Amino acid sequence: MAGGADGTVGKALDVLDRVAGFGRPVRFSEVLALSAFPKPTLYRLLQTLVSQGMLSYDDDRQTYAPGARLVRLAHAAWAQSSLAQVASVHLMSLSATTHETVHLAQLDHGQVLYLDKRNAASPVEMYSQAGKVGPAYCTGVGKAMLAFVDPDQADAIIAQQSFHRFQPGTLTTPAALRRELQATRARGYAFDREEHEPGIICIAAPVLMASGRVLGAVSVTSTTTRMDLTGLEALAPQVRDTAAAIAQDAAKWSFPDTGMLKKMKLAGE
Repeated sequence: MAGGADGTVGKALDVLDRVAGFGRPVRFSEVLALSAFPKPTLYRLLQTLVSQGMLSYDDDRQTYAPGARLVRLAHAAWAQSSLAQVASVHLMSLSATTHETVHLAQLDHGQVLYLDKRNAASPVEMYSQAGKVGPAYCTGVGKAMLAFVDPDQADAIIAQQSFHRFQPGTLTTPAALRRELQATRARGYAFDREEHEPGIICIAAPVLMASGRVLGAVSVTSTTTRMDLTGLEALAPQVRDTAAAIAQDAAKWSFPDTGMLKKMKLAGE
């Protein structure tokens, strides 16, 4: 059944990802240039997505963009199952007490997916925005999560990293990253030392369930003109407490700790 319904759905989702990934209305030729599908197949998939409301088509500009149905589904998923909803009140509190930008993120296929962002009182322009993805190897939230995931999962994620040198301090080898992750795990929090963007520094802690399962990470981000790494490290207890509070609330909500449940069954509880 490899060519059945699942295959068709998978192809359609791949096209949907391609279109959404541009972050703007996109022409057929642009999608085709990045697609592995033949021109007729791609056209047929796009037409199906448009007819189902998952994409919209602008006849005048001849461009595709996310459709109203997709937007509704995205909002519903965000409201019902996102860690962002659980974390919201804790993120607001952390941002209010530190007066700095706060991020919430999860790992997504070897990258960092930003789920929420609370700006400082005086916002600073930076790459991260809710819904965007970024590299795991050179961001505070990415390293905070990588340091605590299962070793096999960490190996798989590290193998997916590009190790592009964004800044002079960017880690550019698996060995350097592994050393950094070991230090991160020992102290319980990670740093971004201007590794992704110039002048942007952060401290991040993982959101861990009782079994050690990594749900995400929380960070406080500042600039080198406002604060140094020593100042950020002084915020480590607040960042870790916030991550722990989010994990505690997540356990009560819709993120059951399957690892802990298994341990309880084995113990006969």
